[in-house]
Amino acid sequence: MTAHRLSELLQLEPYQAYSYSYPHKSAYRPITQPPLLADAWASEPRDALFLYLHVPFCSYRCGFCNLFAMARPAPAQVEAYLEQMEKQLRVTADALGEHRFVRFALGGGTPTYLDAPQLQRLFDFVQRHANIDLHSIPAGIEVSPETVDAAKMKICRDAGIDRVSMGIQSFSDAEVRSLVRPQQRAVVEEAITQIRAAGIPTLNLDLIYGIAGQTVASFLSSIDSALAFQPEELYLYPLYVRPHTGLDRIGAKEGGKRTFVIHPESVDNRLALYEAGRERLLAAGYVQVSMRMFRAANAPDSGGPAYCCQSDGMVGIGCGARSYTSGLHYSSEYGVSRRSVADILAHYLERDEASFASIDYGVRLDEDERRRRYVIQSLLAQPGLDLAQYRERFGTECFDDLPQLDELFEQGLATREDALVALNDTGLARADTIGPWLISAGVAERMRDYQLD
Repeated sequence: MTAHRLSELLQLEPYQAYSYSYPHKSAYRPITQPPLLADAWASEPRDALFLYLHVPFCSYRCGFCNLFAMARPAPAQVEAYLEQMEKQLRVTADALGEHRFVRFALGGGTPTYLDAPQLQRLFDFVQRHANIDLHSIPAGIEVSPETVDAAKMKICRDAGIDRVSMGIQSFSDAEVRSLVRPQQRAVVEEAITQIRAAGIPTLNLDLIYGIAGQTVASFLSSIDSALAFQPEELYLYPLYVRPHTGLDRIGAKEGGKRTFVIHPESVDNRLALYEAGRERLLAAGYVQVSMRMFRAANAPDSGGPAYCCQSDGMVGIGCGARSYTSGLHYSSEYGVSRRSVADILAHYLERDEASFASIDYGVRLDEDERRRRYVIQSLLAQPGLDLAQYRERFGTECFDDLPQLDELFEQGLATREDALVALNDTGLARADTIGPWLISAGVAERMRDYQLD
């Protein structure tokens, strides 16, 4: 990616890739001479960790979804999965030694696909094995409308969950059908009612733009419908159609080429939709945090001990969950197709307890990659990239390490005030171009060579 000047990439369509983590999981490979988990974490700070649990099950698989997830698993498979998660967490906590978790998230898939007793069981073994107090730290869960009920929300709130994120994608029945998502508006509204009734302080709603047939008017109608519930957060996601997803298969059957959207590039209106949606949310009093995230001005402070995603570690539990030390990112293997996910999940369920004590799949980060990761994660969200903090962390000057950053100013995409470099409105709109532009040549090559199934 870095072989291209930013000016060249800006001539392409704005939506290149979502840089939510770096390096991307497609850069991971089997690790020769797998290190022990205890050794990988021995020299890492362990007093401010993020605990992430992945439940890869869903009621159905949406047409756009490329996450590690499986729809409608066998009941016995769900029970076996919870047993394996507990084993993995127990082994991991032992390997960490003295540690403290200061952030918690339960994602998927759809964690609330679990029934109420299974959900309670999960929270129980988290408290049993991890050094964590969910009531004193930010703790979130992802849900889908059809899996929400009063009993599950009470379990979540009693366990300490203070944020629920729910993907709605659209309030238009026609648009959700275009996404191959069997969703009814009445079910969405009832789910929001149940979440609010449980007293969970922060509600996030996800919407998608770029859906076939979607217009500025219909997108704004969905935003207005969401605003009626006064969510503390709203995420606006551009639609990507990725390989092996349902929408990709539909496009292939129809004889179309693989593009980022279902409709032809000549009528790709995602940027216009983004700009209209952003304007509506700002007018409603929301603050833009990143290209995707908008937060209500009166939303509660997440509070809790300090955590820095650029530098503090993450511990992932479950098949598909990623873990991050400063120099090693690791996980299970990655797949999208149902067959691939099923094979990877079957391997996870067959593992003995001792196997969780070593790391056999991931990517090592040298100093250059650590610096790039820090810059990408800082720059693509507000308040931006703090050059003084960068210097303190790495002992070098950021613009000496990555002189290409000067192009942000040449292209009018960023501002600098004292030591803070921040994307301006135009820069935020092009975040999905800027992120890929900052990928190293080595990581880009690994991503290109990855055989996704």
